[in-house]
Amino acid sequence: MESRDDLKSILAYLPVLVRSTNLFWPSKVVEALKEMAQGPDHSRVNSGEVLFVAIRDMRSSLSLLQPLAPFASEGYALFFDELISRAEAAEWFGEVLPALANLLLQLPALLESHYQNADDILGKYGFKTGLRLLGSQEAGMVFLSERKVLPQDRHPLFTSYPEADFWSKSVLPLCTFEVHSVGFIEDQSTDALEVDFANKYIGGGALHRGCLQEEIRFMINPELIAGMLFLPSMADNEAIEVVGAERFCDYKGYASSFRFAGDHADKRHFDSFGRRVTRIVAIDALCSPGMKQYALKYLLRETIKAFCGFIDQSTYCQYKGLFQVKGLHEAHLYPDENDQTSRNHLELNEASSTTVETNQGASVSLPALGNSEGEGKDLPGIATGNWGCGAFGGDPELKAIIQWLAASQASRPFVLYYTFGIDALQNLDQITQWILSHEWTVRDLWNMMVEYSSQRLNGRTNLGFFAWLLPSLTSHNLSNTN
Repeated sequence: MESRDDLKSILAYLPVLVRSTNLFWPSKVVEALKEMAQGPDHSRVNSGEVLFVAIRDMRSSLSLLQPLAPFASEGYALFFDELISRAEAAEWFGEVLPALANLLLQLPALLESHYQNADDILGKYGFKTGLRLLGSQEAGMVFLSERKVLPQDRHPLFTSYPEADFWSKSVLPLCTFEVHSVGFIEDQSTDALEVDFANKYIGGGALHRGCLQEEIRFMINPELIAGMLFLPSMADNEAIEVVGAERFCDYKGYASSFRFAGDHADKRHFDSFGRRVTRIVAIDALCSPGMKQYALKYLLRETIKAFCGFIDQSTYCQYKGLFQVKGLHEAHLYPDENDQTSRNHLELNEASSTTVETNQGASVSLPALGNSEGEGKDLPGIATGNWGCGAFGGDPELKAIIQWLAASQASRPFVLYYTFGIDALQNLDQITQWILSHEWTVRDLWNMMVEYSSQRLNGRTNLGFFAWLLPSLTSHNLSNTN
């Protein structure tokens, strides 16, 4: 047990003691927990003030150096002795606290069992699933979540950090785009990958004062909070995907108006591991980017960040493996139109497969990735909204387009976009449907966005992207409001 690197990475945050093959609590902690487990008549822990003293004494037995918050004692007393009713307090001290104490007594044994069995879960596939901190640039999985990384260096089996040429040459079709002016991401019913508008430190202010989109999601799906322990801050080429977090409550309002609105019975089905089929991906946007968000460097940063969150590397590996078997290369997906002597031809045929013809005359038919009836058709879509806007200050029109590009390049079959009714996106549906009707590719939309952003950055236009792209649509809408 002592030799496990995964266990070593979290011991500083789980103050159990380790000796050889055993984990255990100090004897004074065991005594205190046993007393609490027998209820308030035995432990005398029946008020907020006494609970604070009990927690302080156990922390002292564990030699925890970081003190509790300065006014924690007053906070415990205020909540348990004044704010909640006597009946609620009696239930908490009589039922909830003893149950928590029992669970803590079992924690060392539960951890031992976890580490003894963790390597059996996905070990045959080369995955280690023991609880551990996943450091920056360390792609991997603990059984409660997964860190996704786009490698900075090229890798034969994984898509790597895609620079501007990657996007400007991609001939993948844009996926379906569905706009919802009302409703919430967490209420969608398609098993789509749901976007968490994350802070680079996942969870943001969930345990402090924050109450925006990410913090609200962590409140209604509180199991997400565990990720704040195991997953340090995200770099630009990283995202975090969490699978199986159950929803426990409904809410109303936002920010200062946020309020609990009752219990929620999560009806989503279970996967083979017994987890709710809820997939949440955390991607952090630029904060207060101002005009620099229109520079190519930052367009790339945001697009790659979304792409990292949306891509399913296993599907990409299957697709890329087909190229390697036939001696082809990834570049065939992005032909150079200016190179007439070595250009490869890519076309989507009526059978929804991709036909690649090489200079040597070889022809390979590959299934389309998720945009039609071929390989990847079971990939879920993306449910998202105004990522990086609002408090983060991003351009809503630009961010919607960036997410569409990323989802399409990641071979997701559709985007469900929740605008939350903001005026800036009132034309989003008309714009996206116009683009789809003209059968634009990722390359077409990317290059148009880059051209617009260059003009915006250099002061050659002050229009939003939608008005710049389709002036007639914007003029028509304005005439209808006058």
